Amino acid sequence: MSERMKKKIFILAIESSCDETSAAVLYDKRVLSNVIADQKVHGKYGGVVPELASRAHQANIVPVVAEALSIAGITLNDLSAIAFTQGPGLMGSLLVGTSFAKSVSLAMNIPLIAVNHMEGHVLAHLIENNDRSFPSFPFLCLTVSGGHTQIVRVDDAYTMNILGETRDDAAGEAFDKAAKLLGLPYPGGPQIDRLAKLGDSIRFRFSVPHLDGIAYSFSGLKTSLLYFLKEQLMSDRDFIEKNKADICASYQHTIVTYLLKIFEKAARESGITDLALAGGVSANSSLRMGLKELCDRNGWHPFIPDFEYCTDNAAMIGIAAWYKFQESKFADLSFTPKARMGMG
Repeated sequence: MSERMKKKIFILAIESSCDETSAAVLYDKRVLSNVIADQKVHGKYGGVVPELASRAHQANIVPVVAEALSIAGITLNDLSAIAFTQGPGLMGSLLVGTSFAKSVSLAMNIPLIAVNHMEGHVLAHLIENNDRSFPSFPFLCLTVSGGHTQIVRVDDAYTMNILGETRDDAAGEAFDKAAKLLGLPYPGGPQIDRLAKLGDSIRFRFSVPHLDGIAYSFSGLKTSLLYFLKEQLMSDRDFIEKNKADICASYQHTIVTYLLKIFEKAARESGITDLALAGGVSANSSLRMGLKELCDRNGWHPFIPDFEYCTDNAAMIGIAAWYKFQESKFADLSFTPKARMGMG
């Protein structure tokens, strides 16, 4: 065993792929701090404005890192490495985190580690926590966010393969689009989840495509909702306000049922029985409950992340970096951010 593997490792991780500026400190595989600064500026626009996001990252990153180090009780001098999100994400946002991490690496003469954002979401399940159990390799992970919907086979911390994904829009985008149509504030997914708890999930029916293989499609669902609302509003201009909870419940039920149906198909075809959720939509209460019920019916094992590791956060970047540290998979100053980036 190398000297590097014998010593305790402190990793500072930076996440800046979209509209959260986050910094975390990990001591080996345990999270000492995980600080996230939200960007409220996007609320009035109903979505993330890339230029405003990158400016907010520039303003937030130094105080966020300072707070993360303070909570962890360490200084830059204690760090073994610094990690950053290389992609995928918004280029301007990624550049801020990448440039900051490179600067610290150069100034402190410590290794630099580039992390795939989506792999970070998956590996968040391996963060050490006394209250949580870990999925066994191989496991399947349904990764659902505003930009991605994927079923990933995880053979180990370094080997991941996408078994299936959406052919067009992501499930998270389908939630956000519906929220806009219903006049709900940004971010819309949590608002739909909240209202859905008050509504009838089978009152309205929305269609989803039947695709071959392990694949999703959400563009038709968004269109289905749009035309449904237009038709109803022609006869009752207050239809949305009168039925908002039922619309949210029915629409969410459609998405969750669709997600889990294909996930179950992937599990049966692969023979893998440890099933995990990841990504921002994994915070959805109906999806979390649905996975538990699916696994209970089949005698499978569900793994659901803590809420703080569902949305974009630096702790997930840190745990992915810890595994890369073990293999000396370091980046150099030539590494650049990538708006689009595959897994594996």
